[in-house]
Amino acid sequence: MVEPALLSTAQMGRLAPVSLASPCPRIPRAHIARRPGRCAQCRTDLGCSSGPLSRPVSQLPQKNPLRACPAERSHSRVSSAESLSLDGFWMEVEWIQQRDELREEDGSGGEGRPPEEGETESQWLQDTGLSDLLGGLGLDSHHRGLLSTLTQTQVAAVRRRLDIYARSARRRPKAPVRDVRDIFGGFKAGEMPSENGDSGMKWTPLSSGSPKSPPAAEPEGPPAPAGMEHAFHMDSAYSEQAALLLQRGRQPPGGTCAWSKGSLPKFRIPKGRLGLTRIGDLSSQDLKKIAALALIELTALCDVLGLDLKRSKAGKQKATETRLFGVSLEALLEADRKALPSTQVPLVLQALLSCLEKRGLDMEGILRVPGSQARVKGLEQKLERDFYTGLFSWDKVHHNDASDLLKRFIRELPAPLLTTEYLPAFAVVPNIPDLRQRLQALHLLILILPEPNRNALKALLEFLRKVVAQEQSNKMTLWNVSTVMAPNLFLHRGQPPKLLKGREKQLAEGAAEVVQMMVHYQDLLWMVSSFLVAQVRNLNDSSSRRPQLCDAGLKTWLRRTHADRDKAGDGPEATPTVAKIQVAWLIKDTLEVPLTPSTKVAHVLRQFTGRLSPGLQGQEGNEDKDNLLPRSRLRKSADIVLCEVGGNLSEHRLDPDAYLLDLYRANPYGEWVIKQSPT
Repeated sequence: MVEPALLSTAQMGRLAPVSLASPCPRIPRAHIARRPGRCAQCRTDLGCSSGPLSRPVSQLPQKNPLRACPAERSHSRVSSAESLSLDGFWMEVEWIQQRDELREEDGSGGEGRPPEEGETESQWLQDTGLSDLLGGLGLDSHHRGLLSTLTQTQVAAVRRRLDIYARSARRRPKAPVRDVRDIFGGFKAGEMPSENGDSGMKWTPLSSGSPKSPPAAEPEGPPAPAGMEHAFHMDSAYSEQAALLLQRGRQPPGGTCAWSKGSLPKFRIPKGRLGLTRIGDLSSQDLKKIAALALIELTALCDVLGLDLKRSKAGKQKATETRLFGVSLEALLEADRKALPSTQVPLVLQALLSCLEKRGLDMEGILRVPGSQARVKGLEQKLERDFYTGLFSWDKVHHNDASDLLKRFIRELPAPLLTTEYLPAFAVVPNIPDLRQRLQALHLLILILPEPNRNALKALLEFLRKVVAQEQSNKMTLWNVSTVMAPNLFLHRGQPPKLLKGREKQLAEGAAEVVQMMVHYQDLLWMVSSFLVAQVRNLNDSSSRRPQLCDAGLKTWLRRTHADRDKAGDGPEATPTVAKIQVAWLIKDTLEVPLTPSTKVAHVLRQFTGRLSPGLQGQEGNEDKDNLLPRSRLRKSADIVLCEVGGNLSEHRLDPDAYLLDLYRANPYGEWVIKQSPT
């Protein structure tokens, strides 16, 4: 449960003690003959206004009231000015071509191949932890627990994949496949309590007639006036929200039609009594379960919206002789952790971002203006040779050259940063007309990404937001940054995706829009939906054994603090009046806090700080000999966090605005531990 932290400027400086040699002279670029019908044709199409976007019939439902917009709506999701500014996208593509990076396909690296019939469903069931359902064995406790936590739309998504796989398997001479009725027929209607409320979601076997809609978030009516914040509900499943709107035949509140003109709206996440959970607040064990549930939920959402969730199968990666460029994130992290065990983002990526932040944020045209092709090639060679020896210096690296190196590093990854498997799914997101539902799908995709990819993407997006914040000086708007970076994220190794002829403009707009949303809404996207946290709690509760604690050292001394609850039972009368908080930082002590409906996590942290350093404020010159913690360690309250450990979550860093009594009811067998923040 460690947030990916970048190295400080001083730490980066220690990696580069020696100055760089004189830059290589600029050489003329070779003329690259462009393929007819690609960039040249696309550039002539910029700004054209024709009919609706051409999409495969399989990607859209035939009739769906949610997806209907006024007839006068333009086919483009961006304004005419932004559509014209797609020049940045095509100019970036041309620069990539001029650097001879457009390769013939050789089957190596991250280019995926279309999966065979039934292969997608089989891989999907494996990724969601349900692959054993394909065999003839009975349901074990894990699968029963997982299935019992799913909502109605999520169960429908699982059933559909099992049905498709069964039909494809029967066409092949293989072992018999279990009928889905053997899997779901024995379940009774159950209830899944929400993370931040007393109401729950119910699901029933879908064969029992028309299902009832779950109590998803109630639509808010007309969109709020421009400039106001819009609620983004995470306490109920996104697919259930969409299904409820579909059943009622209502347009999603404040859809694309209301927001297609002007800037992107602001969203806020309503806080429940359990607070909000960020990705870095959960343990790796629970994040893996979150990813599996997010994949099920994404599939269910796409099913409700009538979208075909495409997936590619990763190709085999050839071994590389390089040490930095063209090396997988996992291999880079493995090498970096030999020197810095806590590394979460590859050091070379951190160094590139640090160089650009130091000297390039306020430079006009940063990211858009290319560097010298000769200098960039020479810098790449020196990086490969000297980066890990500490002999490479960033002091004389031109900011435009560093920008080219950053984009080249992203393109040259053996697999796309957004992963080979789910890059097509990211490309499908712009096909959802409603902005809120696009954000929901994008949010689930972020949760599905492998941890190295997600951490690297987070570091990149944080840097891009800093670039946009300097728009007045660098002249790079959010849309400018998005159009320049989109080809580097979506055209892996310079290879354009396989599209129908004439859809290049749609690709450019869609890819830039996805990058735009990721930069603008990155704080929201790195949250974990409370309904997913509730599902993980239920999944762990249904397990026959308690989850293992993340910190092995805690096992030797952490005891149950609420001993009376085991004797008194599980009813309301068992709720203690005093919460005992364990301290696992420098000292091992117990802090008693009144457990009332108004007690928050922030109250506990303030009481702990005040107990260890009484009268700290206004006494800078006096040293309290009774203080248990150094004064410098207490000047930042953010350095201290309260976690729930064990019970139905492995480890969870708590929101300061969360209420203790509600946390106790959500996890009565967990422990509360004060720890030092890892960031």
